[in-house]
Amino acid sequence: MDPQNSPRQPLAERMRPKTLADVLGQDQVIGDGKILTEIVKKKEPVNLIFWGPPGTGKTTLARILATEFDADFIELSAVTAHKSDVEAVVERAKQNWNLKIRTLLFVDEIHRFNKAQQDAFLPHVESGLITLIGATTENPSFEVTPALLSRSRVVVLKNLDQESVLKILQRAAIKESRSNIQAESLELISQLSNGDARSALGDLEICLSLGQKITPSLVLEVVGKKVINYDKDGDYHYDTISAFIKSMRGSDVDATLYYLARMLEGGEDPKFIARRMVIFASEDIGLAGNGALSLAVSAFQAVERIGMPESGIILSHIAVALAKSKKDRSSYDAWNRAKELARNTRNLPIPLGIRNASTKLMEDLGYAKGYKWEAGFHHDISYLPDEIKDQKLYFPNNPLSSK
Repeated sequence: MDPQNSPRQPLAERMRPKTLADVLGQDQVIGDGKILTEIVKKKEPVNLIFWGPPGTGKTTLARILATEFDADFIELSAVTAHKSDVEAVVERAKQNWNLKIRTLLFVDEIHRFNKAQQDAFLPHVESGLITLIGATTENPSFEVTPALLSRSRVVVLKNLDQESVLKILQRAAIKESRSNIQAESLELISQLSNGDARSALGDLEICLSLGQKITPSLVLEVVGKKVINYDKDGDYHYDTISAFIKSMRGSDVDATLYYLARMLEGGEDPKFIARRMVIFASEDIGLAGNGALSLAVSAFQAVERIGMPESGIILSHIAVALAKSKKDRSSYDAWNRAKELARNTRNLPIPLGIRNASTKLMEDLGYAKGYKWEAGFHHDISYLPDEIKDQKLYFPNNPLSSK
């Protein structure tokens, strides 16, 4: 019996597509003129890095390509693979080479390999001994070595939309010859899947195993509350905080609250969010609302003292206030200009009139000459070094009003 069709195999494995035409939800890379379809048409293997969330078909696509290329397909998981595993792959690839058989190596979670482990593939990739397909949920720009990245094409896979997940579930129901599934139940499972087809099929399989009529209430009982797709150390973390900041910057209160809720529901540290709000209050609101910084600092202190879940109330309160506030980046922009000017002119002499005259000799040399320690006193000299005395850094601007 084909193990792929064995009832002992998980439903997700039995439903794995065998051709590109069977793959749903990745139209941006599959179809006429799209990268994967064109690679298959040319029958010339290409080193690829599949980058996308869990359950979007990275392993499936690698297996399909191996079949299309008549290649010996080898899978490694960077989580469990050791040096000996890599050496065994290379030895097998050499044997294949002598037999004129292509070797396609699929490395799941390739970002888990360190730099030395990734670089170990380079000579074999360059020589054509191995065609490498790596899969990662993390940004390859940061997690894959530049040398390996430059020799590969990055293919971005996206979360499946609900319609695609629903079609996959409907296919599974037909293949399993199950008529005891209410249509609304499949729709609910697809909604709860977070765009992860493997997770959706796993949820359906659990429901099927109970031998009962599958209703929406049964789905909720079995599947329960799904965890928001959020990785506190990965791209979801940075993308969501970026969306939160940009929503406050754009004065969109609804979007601000939505992304705040996604972070907190995903388990983000509320102090991390509060720190970013403190920075935002100074960077984006600045002189348009000098009270914003104090408000944000107070929120951070309150979050430290109170903890979750009540900290969500405080963060939402201050996030709305920051989003609604007028925006003025003039002080932040001036600071950036000042840093650049200081880096380029750090050795220019400070004017004598504003130097510290701590000794009689310094006074005789003109240090602090004519300077008076009085409130509002204006020294009739340039405070900047002569070479840049006309340099302007701060340009006040009209605060941007909130929506």
